[in-house]
Amino acid sequence: MYPPPHHQSERLEHMRAVARACPLAVLLTAKENVPYATHLPVMLAQEEKRLIAHIDRQNPQCDTIIRGAAATVIFKGPDTYISPSVYDTSQLPTWNYIIVHVSGVLTPIDDPDLVKTSMVEMTAFLEGNDPKFQLSIDDVRMERLLPYIQTFEITDLQWEGKFKLSQDKSITDMQRAKEALLKETKASWHELIHRVYTEFM
Repeated sequence: MYPPPHHQSERLEHMRAVARACPLAVLLTAKENVPYATHLPVMLAQEEKRLIAHIDRQNPQCDTIIRGAAATVIFKGPDTYISPSVYDTSQLPTWNYIIVHVSGVLTPIDDPDLVKTSMVEMTAFLEGNDPKFQLSIDDVRMERLLPYIQTFEITDLQWEGKFKLSQDKSITDMQRAKEALLKETKASWHELIHRVYTEFM
């Protein structure tokens, strides 16, 4: 597995935190040796054992959403270029990042009630703690949408945390790299960055 072991996270709660904080993911699947990739919001289910998402039926990747097929989802967290000027010691340029790969097994969801429930739950998740909109399970607009989307879940999850955070540098340089990452990312990700760094500092 790459990157090197000192850039790997072993903390499942940190990897799940990345999935919740950065839900616009990349879905990777393949069919007949043809790879497919789509950017789409992916929700970690409340019991944290499944990923749930929806894909447009017009998307060619929809044909790869087959029961039992393999899939990988990539959640991309904050990242930034690290200039050597950041460090206290002499270093070369690099790029730091927080990324999580989750692999598992696909299951299409076709039951209309389950599809609508997943849409309501996804909307509530994306609206966050201060929702400005609430999707009702009785909203007739969902009925019109059902023929055009494929809902699916991914189970048997295998998590890989790829957190390149200057762990091979001194504590002082690592702290400086952390400050650079905080400076270059939106405020809503700052709590996540502080949380992830606790694993390595």
